[in-house]
Amino acid sequence: MKKSIVFILFSIMAIVMGAVCCYAQEAAQTFTLHGRVEVKETGRPISGVSVSTNLGSYVLTNGLGEFNINVRIGDELIVEAVDIETVRYRIKGNDDVLIQVENYSTSRSTTKNVSLRHQTLLDSAEHYKDNDIEKSIDFVAQSIAVLGKRGQKKELARSLSKLGEIYQYHKQIDLAIDNYEDALEANKTIKTTLLLAKVYNISARYNEAILLLDPLLELKSMVPYQRVALYELMGDAKKGNGEVLQAIEFYKEGLHIAEKNQITPKLIDLNSKIAEAYSRENKIIEAEAYFDNSLQLAETSAPLRALQENEKVADFYNEKSRFSEEINMRKRSLQDIKKLSTPKIGISKLDQADTITSQRINYKIANAYIAQDKYNEAIPFLKKSIIEADTEDDLVVQKDATRKLSEVYKEKGDYTKALDTYQSYVALVDTLYIRKEQEISRANRINRDIANAQSRLVGLENERELSQSKYDLALTEQQLVEESYKRQQWVIYSLIFGLLLTVLAAFFFYRSNQQQKLTNNLLALKSLRSQMNPHFIFNALNSVNNFISKSDERSANRYLSEFSTLMRSVLENSEEDFIPLAKELEQLELYIKLEHSRFKDKFDYEIIVDDDVPVNKYQIPPMLLQPYIENAIWHGLRYREAKGLLRVSIKVESNNSVAICITDNGIGRKKSASIKTQNQKKQKSKGMGIIQKRVAILNDMYTDKVSINISDLKNDGSGTKVLFILKKE
Repeated sequence: MKKSIVFILFSIMAIVMGAVCCYAQEAAQTFTLHGRVEVKETGRPISGVSVSTNLGSYVLTNGLGEFNINVRIGDELIVEAVDIETVRYRIKGNDDVLIQVENYSTSRSTTKNVSLRHQTLLDSAEHYKDNDIEKSIDFVAQSIAVLGKRGQKKELARSLSKLGEIYQYHKQIDLAIDNYEDALEANKTIKTTLLLAKVYNISARYNEAILLLDPLLELKSMVPYQRVALYELMGDAKKGNGEVLQAIEFYKEGLHIAEKNQITPKLIDLNSKIAEAYSRENKIIEAEAYFDNSLQLAETSAPLRALQENEKVADFYNEKSRFSEEINMRKRSLQDIKKLSTPKIGISKLDQADTITSQRINYKIANAYIAQDKYNEAIPFLKKSIIEADTEDDLVVQKDATRKLSEVYKEKGDYTKALDTYQSYVALVDTLYIRKEQEISRANRINRDIANAQSRLVGLENERELSQSKYDLALTEQQLVEESYKRQQWVIYSLIFGLLLTVLAAFFFYRSNQQQKLTNNLLALKSLRSQMNPHFIFNALNSVNNFISKSDERSANRYLSEFSTLMRSVLENSEEDFIPLAKELEQLELYIKLEHSRFKDKFDYEIIVDDDVPVNKYQIPPMLLQPYIENAIWHGLRYREAKGLLRVSIKVESNNSVAICITDNGIGRKKSASIKTQNQKKQKSKGMGIIQKRVAILNDMYTDKVSINISDLKNDGSGTKVLFILKKE
């Protein structure tokens, strides 16, 4: 029989409502109600009591029996637990609530109820993992709170492990690793060890994965599925370290156990991974044999798994330039997709490397035909890919397919269609850029939510630890009144422990802020890298038009070919933070060559690289130098009456840096500014602004990686000199 609650005490402040309208306005406002649940006779706090409202707010009392819940005046407060009587109360004010329970047995064991509640909350966290990360994390936080003042280590480890799975699902790998490591520290289990090893492999920390997994190889008590997963993860780590033959041995060990115990999903995975490893070692016959095995097994499995394996084999044929076989495999994939009810096939987010869609497959088929110079066969697949990508709002595939179609038309000599298609491609790039900005905004919002949730969890863990200390202190004071000396020592130790916890919380908060800052900087760099100088594109297309109008088809073709080569190189490097200095100089020379073909009578150029400069050992942000070259040509050399000279020189500055000097003997910055039109004076150089932002972010991230100094070349103000100092690290 449930025990009854004797009474509810309210500490009510004497507030008199002046008017009914004021009361209604106050009632509509949400506020935080503070309360406590305790045993009447002893004042002992009761943890794990459910406190909710009729509108859905829900919390559990902590180790001190306290709770904080968001309510409004007029809401119904519901207090319930397995071993006390349920109480309902209508909120009338924002005063603290004290709930006292009569005849509550302190000897009653509630371990079973706590464990059941803990598992229910973890199940809820798993349910919301896909669609609502904040809610999922909140359920994990509640599962930690329900453990009470003592907090069982096994249950705490399960909560932390679940939190790691949530972060891993949403690709927050660093946070996932932190929580898996904390879970292992609380309670070591094989499952959590395997999960941590998997994220180590994902983040390319292969040596740490191997060190973590090595002790498990000696265990005899592992179930077959875990044993197979162990060998698979060891194989992944060895392959990541370049030890491919050892990886194959581990894969084969896992395959043997999977065959013995009929673990079909792992049979497919391991056959496929062994094939990929053999392919990496260029052992084609062995690779094909294992790919045949994985295909046969996949055909008897789920249709989605079979489709995934089919595409993997097609990629293998592509790598080996066996394009006819690749095309046949991908056409079969297209037929399989049509048989399925959903047009877009998604693999589990934890394992997803690429989304298999019909538009992407059509694009890959077209590429296979292009590799064989079969342009007529490639065009229908490219067009179909563009149409399907447009229907599915897949801008990335649509952009790539449109660019490829433009290149095919160019190769066929149909320059009108090539230009029209290329213009469509440029428009798609602009649209994709806008989409990327929106994605960056969404990513920032998600990161803020994750950071807030992680901060709440850190605070909850600190509160749990602090609650335990306070409870133990109160119990000691009641039982050992005569031992004042020991009590004073305990207080001192508790304060020191609390201080250490505060320092630890401050450290985690600082590290979280640093990670957030790094993420924001990387997103900003990615956004800035995706921008190409529209000024240059417009002028380049005008030059092509000028050549065509003069019936100079040869020059137009040559210029367009060199321009597309430069654009392709820029787009290929657009995802990289840094590229080798040698590659940047190749792009720079190609750009200067294009500008020189337009202004042959205005300037000559030379690029001088000292023999002792190791250009392959230095890294530089892509397209960092181009805006300064453009300024030198368009605002300096172009207005010079006599033929000018543009010089780019690279020499060693110190053991850890090189100097890149760009000089021109043009009219100079001051005179160039004086001859600008009124409209030009109102405009700002977008390219220079982007460079300044990129350099500022990079110097913030890498401690003055690049320094730039701009000065006049001569005392009379003519000419310009731009000096870059680039550090190796």
